[in-house]
Amino acid sequence: METDALKIQTLKGMIWKFSERFGVSFIQFILQIILARLLSPSDYGMLSIMIIFTNLANVFIQNGFNTALIQKKDTSDNDYSSVFWLTFVFSLLIYAFLFLIAPIIANFYSMPNIIFPFRVLALMIIPGALNSIQIAIVSKKMDFKKIFTSNFLSIIVSGIIGVSLAFLGMGVWALVFQSLANVVVSTLAMWFTVKWRPQYTMDFHRVKELFSFGWKLLVSSLLETLYQDLSSLVIGRKYNSSTLGFYNRGKQFPQFITTAVNGTVQSVMLPAMSSIQDDKQRVKQIMRRSITLSSYLMFPIMAGLAIVSEPLVKILLTDKWVSCVPYIQIFCFVFAFYPVHTCNLQTINAIGRSDIFLKLEVIKKIIGIAALSISVFCFDSPMIIALSSALTTVISCFVNAFPNKKLINYSYLEQIKDILPNFVISILMIIPLYFLKEIISNSLVLLLAQLVMGIVLYILISILTKNKSFYYVFDTALDIIKKKTND
Repeated sequence: METDALKIQTLKGMIWKFSERFGVSFIQFILQIILARLLSPSDYGMLSIMIIFTNLANVFIQNGFNTALIQKKDTSDNDYSSVFWLTFVFSLLIYAFLFLIAPIIANFYSMPNIIFPFRVLALMIIPGALNSIQIAIVSKKMDFKKIFTSNFLSIIVSGIIGVSLAFLGMGVWALVFQSLANVVVSTLAMWFTVKWRPQYTMDFHRVKELFSFGWKLLVSSLLETLYQDLSSLVIGRKYNSSTLGFYNRGKQFPQFITTAVNGTVQSVMLPAMSSIQDDKQRVKQIMRRSITLSSYLMFPIMAGLAIVSEPLVKILLTDKWVSCVPYIQIFCFVFAFYPVHTCNLQTINAIGRSDIFLKLEVIKKIIGIAALSISVFCFDSPMIIALSSALTTVISCFVNAFPNKKLINYSYLEQIKDILPNFVISILMIIPLYFLKEIISNSLVLLLAQLVMGIVLYILISILTKNKSFYYVFDTALDIIKKKTND
């Protein structure tokens, strides 16, 4: 059994991290609605292409060493400083490279107007070098309140900038400055809340030690980021910026929610399990708890979003965005299983087996690229490209789960048993919601009715079926309240 201290510390971390992820994602969701009503699908298509390349660049800054610092038991200030100076210099080199290739990217995608905006947007990778160290320090201590504060402030400030520029008719520039301001403000906020400053030191021996673990995660993250954006690269090249805008808008709706849940699981699981990485039984207990809790949250949210997507888009984004509805429904299925992926992969990371992590990423990417290639060359449809993601999601679940049978004795059957109850009650919840469409014609009334009925039904079914995740959250919340009352 989990100790009370670790249980409460982990849940507190999850609460703060979920608050940060959900709060930021919710505000960003509202801002994106406002911006989508002011801007065109073409503007979002152009931003999508630019973001793909900056995300790839950010992998070198934000991944690998960051995870290695969190996973390492005896991390010193010397480690943090050495990694910072290395990534800072590397960020300058990457920015110079992106600056030079901007015309090539613009020419390849027939978007000559993105050269200057792309060069400005790419500046975000430079403050990211400092931000990655700040996040590692806070994550290791599971002090996610600081991340909550900084990200909440950054999304508010950047949102005001983005919406203001959109009102002034700045088009894609509104999105560029919003994205850049988000990173800069977050880094500045963390500077004042995290009491760490880089020393003028570089210990290559320590860096080499961290790199031996982190390089596999770096390559894995690079493969994952490239793969996730590969379909967008293909659609942007093969079709047009408007089609890409619909595709990515459909993907972003469920992705906002997934960022909250999946980011919480990823951020909290790694430091929690790394602290007990030698006790495989306790690692398994935390992993099982994480899988059941995250699927309990994710399955009904994704199922519900798929059902309400059409009235939601018509009300929030207007009819000009209705073509993104089928993409939303497909990606709801895809992202519903992301916490399951994350729990399996973070367990592998926590016990120091980044070599297995990399092998899994290579296997999954080969499968994914094969599915994408077939969908592009045999069907020539962006919808089929989205459906190929759904297929590879199911296959990837089995690929990610395979090593943990040996590492912590957590089999396929056990994982299925842990998530199946949450899947079943989610399906039971959405069946009545589907038939509401036949009764209610007004989009707003339909949306509100589906939301209220969905929440009530899910809680009611959870109680009637005595769902373990529901009672775990309820009982642990009571424990925290009692502890605070006694203090």
